[in-house]
Amino acid sequence: MDRLPNPTWLRTFEAAARHLNFTEAARELGLTQTAVSLHIRSLEAELGERLFSRAARRLGLTELGQSYALTVRRALADIALSTNSLFGPATRQTLRIRAPISTATYWIATELPAFAAAYPDIPVRLVSNIWGDGPENEDVDLDIRLGHGDWPGLLAEKLCDETIVPIGRADGPHLSPEALRAAPQIHILGYEDNWARWFEAQGLPPAERAALFSVDTTVSAIQLVLAGAGYATILTRFARNAIAQGIPLRLAGEPIPFSQSHYLIRPPRAAASPARAQLFLSWLRTRAGADAAG
Repeated sequence: MDRLPNPTWLRTFEAAARHLNFTEAARELGLTQTAVSLHIRSLEAELGERLFSRAARRLGLTELGQSYALTVRRALADIALSTNSLFGPATRQTLRIRAPISTATYWIATELPAFAAAYPDIPVRLVSNIWGDGPENEDVDLDIRLGHGDWPGLLAEKLCDETIVPIGRADGPHLSPEALRAAPQIHILGYEDNWARWFEAQGLPPAERAALFSVDTTVSAIQLVLAGAGYATILTRFARNAIAQGIPLRLAGEPIPFSQSHYLIRPPRAAASPARAQLFLSWLRTRAGADAAG
């Protein structure tokens, strides 16, 4: 069976080994010197070995103590590094945003470098899900969804309207709307009528051939387009952001209005969003408005 001594004793041991002084270790940890001595004696009893040598007011480490101190210090440093990476330093509060995976990938993530440049003191954690109607947990500051704004039991605040557009590979042929009807079409589950709506806007009937590929995210649809599997209809915002980032795509037609929009959702009795979240929302709305105007 693996042996794992009391973590509190290990933390006390690391501080005492670093200072070689129980009084200094106690001051750093906010403990009494008596408590530090008790932790060290308990750890030594647990291990069955002495870790410190004590002689004439001078504290030192035994050979085993020196070796163990290096191991414990490295383990605590790894824990601290992981904690800071995942949760941010104690003096900085992380902005936590959740969005559908395609929204996170082709909109929010593309905006975060500019946000970080404007507000470098606000660390951001972006989490995503495939379907936008996941549980309403209290572990995020902002929950962004794509839909009609009619989630039962939730308040929905529209962030921006959207349009859809067909996309193809950048090096592919430029097809007319009529030719696109005969080209391989990729469907996104839940949005299978997007192609029919786009053809209708061009004054054309739906394509006669069935879609060869159906995927559950815009991310997968774009990868299929890049692989030469055909054409897909996606949000114009996503397409333009992907192209701006150097993904070899092109718009294969004119955008048309989309019935769904991006919304900020929250439970009716949710606490007010923290200041960092309000700041990001105001900034994002400004960016989205500039995109629409452009």
